[in-house]
Amino acid sequence: MSSPKDAAAGVATTSTVLKIIGCVVGVVGSLLVYGILQERIMTRPYGEGEDEEFFTFSVFLVMNNRLVSMCVAVIVLAVIRGAVAPVAPIYKYAAVSCSNVIATTCQYEALKYVSFPVQTLGKCAKMIPVMIWGYFISNKRYGLYDYLIATGVMVGCTIFALYGPTTSSHGGGSKKSEKETGMYGIALMGGYLGFDGFTSTFQDKLFTGYQMETYNQMLWVNFCSAVISSFWLMSDSSMGDAIAFVTKHPAAMSDALVLSAASTLGQLCILFTIKEFGALLFATIMTTRQFLSILLSCILFMHPLTWQQWIGTIMVFSALYGKVILGGMKKEPKPDKPDPEVGYGAEERKGLMEGAEKSS
Repeated sequence: MSSPKDAAAGVATTSTVLKIIGCVVGVVGSLLVYGILQERIMTRPYGEGEDEEFFTFSVFLVMNNRLVSMCVAVIVLAVIRGAVAPVAPIYKYAAVSCSNVIATTCQYEALKYVSFPVQTLGKCAKMIPVMIWGYFISNKRYGLYDYLIATGVMVGCTIFALYGPTTSSHGGGSKKSEKETGMYGIALMGGYLGFDGFTSTFQDKLFTGYQMETYNQMLWVNFCSAVISSFWLMSDSSMGDAIAFVTKHPAAMSDALVLSAASTLGQLCILFTIKEFGALLFATIMTTRQFLSILLSCILFMHPLTWQQWIGTIMVFSALYGKVILGGMKKEPKPDKPDPEVGYGAEERKGLMEGAEKSS
């Protein structure tokens, strides 16, 4: 006959398992939707026949995403009675937001020229610019295994790029135009990785010494990002064109809103996962999610990969899982910053160099 203590332990175990399942479904599900809609919005036309046209307003997507995230941050702060006023000087939030907006715009724009599997695999290499920026900005030093992991990711990405198609279906048709299209897309991914890595390292530098809640930073970084992207749209007169497009094609606005909601929900699930279970489980979930995103994109949007590209993909994710395993052998402090990939901060990438992907 089981004791009350055993029964309580069983209930606790069941509760933990259910929480883990909820975290996996929440993070993977929301970010898979986010990834699929990125590709749908940027690479597939809206309308039919003569009305068929492509959505070309990447900055509008960024603005929409940041506005939704900002509203959610306000609601959360109101519920938990957190500090709403900016903790750091507003220019520090704006500096992080500026590089973040440019990075995210490059990410969306790249999908016009390279396929989603190329974009996703390229994002796996974000540890490299973070390491470079960390060295020059913060004078950080990395161990041998960090360089080995980075090399494994780079070799895998290089094999993927050299031995199969990389261009988006939105790209050109001739061999010359395909080559130019692919190079332009890879240059945009380079811009994404560079600015993204700078955002990560620069944010750590700027916010050192400030005691701020995650949602306070989430609110003000997104507020500044929304303002910057709005000025960008107005400065090149594309705000009116973007509004006219979504008015003519309401499905585009619906997709953009769902993309933003999925992005924000994914961030909230990430915050909960890190808080409850730490960086190791989160790193495992995120690495698995990236691999599933590639598989799903290949199925839904028909991106055939060569056997060499599959080898490159396996090399990249083997290196990332190796990073997770090595990270599990070290005791890591829990971070207190949100994840930049879905629009907020930079700890996820920093964790790739320090034991496991982190974000909180």
